[in-house]
Amino acid sequence: MHRHRRSPTLLAALAGLCLATASEAANHREAPLTALDHKADITDVFAFVSYDATQAAGRTPEHATLILCVDPLLEPANGPTLFPFDPEILYAIHVDNDHDAKADLSFQFRFSTELRLPAVYTAVAGIGSAGASDPQGGGLVVPAQVDEFDDPGLNLRQHYGVTLVGEDDDEDEDLNPSGMPLYAVPGNAGPRTMDYGALFDAGVYALSQGVKVFAGTVDDPFWIDLGAAFDTANFRTLASGVPGVLTMSEDMSDTNLASDTVSGYAVNAIAVEVPIDLLTGTGRIEPADSPAATVGVWGTTSRRAVTLRRPGKPLVTSGPWRQVQRMGHPLINELIIGIGQKDLFSMQPPHKDQQFAGFFLDPPIVHIVEALYGGALAVPEPPRTDLLPLVTYAPPIAAAGTPAGPIADLLRLNTGVPATPPAGASRLGLIGGDPAGYPNGRRVFDDVVDIVLRAGVGGVLAAPFPGYTPGINDKLGDGVNVNDTAYADAFPYVGRAPDGRNRRHVDPGEPGGGPVN
Repeated sequence: MHRHRRSPTLLAALAGLCLATASEAANHREAPLTALDHKADITDVFAFVSYDATQAAGRTPEHATLILCVDPLLEPANGPTLFPFDPEILYAIHVDNDHDAKADLSFQFRFSTELRLPAVYTAVAGIGSAGASDPQGGGLVVPAQVDEFDDPGLNLRQHYGVTLVGEDDDEDEDLNPSGMPLYAVPGNAGPRTMDYGALFDAGVYALSQGVKVFAGTVDDPFWIDLGAAFDTANFRTLASGVPGVLTMSEDMSDTNLASDTVSGYAVNAIAVEVPIDLLTGTGRIEPADSPAATVGVWGTTSRRAVTLRRPGKPLVTSGPWRQVQRMGHPLINELIIGIGQKDLFSMQPPHKDQQFAGFFLDPPIVHIVEALYGGALAVPEPPRTDLLPLVTYAPPIAAAGTPAGPIADLLRLNTGVPATPPAGASRLGLIGGDPAGYPNGRRVFDDVVDIVLRAGVGGVLAAPFPGYTPGINDKLGDGVNVNDTAYADAFPYVGRAPDGRNRRHVDPGEPGGGPVN
């Protein structure tokens, strides 16, 4: 794989091909099964040491945040139901703390839906401080603007429960023993109808064991030039003159140089902030050099084995839970797994991922690149042992001496590495010199597209190796460097959803949308 024919034409084509393969928007519509079951489709999983203002640089970490996002590419203007969670799905975030790729604790979420104004045509309705009355004297027609979960204009209202399940599935704890209602934040219909910001802020709840939770419709935290990818790798030509390769200044830019196709879209998010001593196997906050400090995190969605639909009657489900999808790393199922096995991969537990090891450590895309472009971009020889830190417990994420465990698609998070304050963080995470970033866990602002391109295709974790070329291997990128919406600077860290009336999708040729070329 080290044929070094490096003509500019080949490099340009190769960069485009690599980006096209890696850019199916994290887990947005990646497998045949979930393309037909979008409510169960996991878009992203995040796991990181919390970095709010209380976490001073270098301070011993105290909390970690885990986020599961589902139901991709929600158009905020697309009423009338505004994207509720599915009450028939069991949503879960799992943690492995003894390096066997099996869940030692799981946070499970179930949702319930009520229609409070069943004769009203939309999920939420409101106007002004007093509502609007029938001019013919028929009384109140439209409720007041919605700014609290108890407001009558919140027609479709969802609440949820949170259960902490132990390793044996019979050690479960209701994390909301008081029984207070936990409401999901609805989609943002627009400024007349609702004060979405007030609902967003009120949607954070403190539970037992020092846990916080949030669930609701939020800005999709992912970003990518997806449209260019699916125009047969027709990526923007920027200052380097090579499509899909950034210059140093472009790589350092905190503005977008190409169109963020996901801009203006929403997603449903479940977030939980957890004391780190609840996550580790020792029950203590471990230093970064401790083998017990690193945990593995993944998310799943599951449905009952049997679903009965009857005209005019409620849906009936029964039987054991069956996993529909799971996700640890971004882009694994899209970039690595063959389409004939994507559904199998989605439904398997991580500890059985040895069957996919051939995909992980000798990615077929490398052979496609070699066949089409004559090996114009040098990559490490297979098996790709440089990728082992992504699929086992190994340095530079886990401490030396940590049991590697089986090959498995988990986000490995070293909970002993202090959070990097956002002002000093790198969007390129670990490969950008920021030890608290992806692939050490994953923060919402980590640019996983560029990181995966450089680590998976460019081989930066193995550099230097024969044919490795600085300025090419380590500068692969799509030109989309930041999200279109600001993230929250404290839990739940995700950004507020665009409103349906005024949402904005940034297009090529516009400011912030990059060139049309």
